[in-house]
Amino acid sequence: MRVEAIPILLGVIILLLGLAIIWDAWGPQTLGPMRDRRRRARATIDSKGELVAGLGVALLGAALIGREWRFETVTVLVGTICIIYGTLRNRKYFREVFLFRGSARRDDDIPVKKTGKMRIR
Repeated sequence: MRVEAIPILLGVIILLLGLAIIWDAWGPQTLGPMRDRRRRARATIDSKGELVAGLGVALLGAALIGREWRFETVTVLVGTICIIYGTLRNRKYFREVFLFRGSARRDDDIPVKKTGKMRIR
């Protein structure tokens, strides 16, 4: 395999990843647990934001595939803007995923004993 083919192969993989994100955004949104064991309601994923972010990832993959073509810079800029916009539309979901860990996953039936120390899992 020639070294020049590596960006094209990477571009195809990223393009397929972007298409998978788009397919997930258009898919059914009803999948998930029947009974949620969390204390607070889960943040939902904004499907339009996920669709725009998937489009941005696909555009970045297309820019890698079509090296040295006329609109490569525009494609990269539009793809980056789409990813940022999709991330901003889903900021509540990302905030919950990265910051709310631990006690939000306990069952309501089990009493919570308050201690001075936080337990890290």
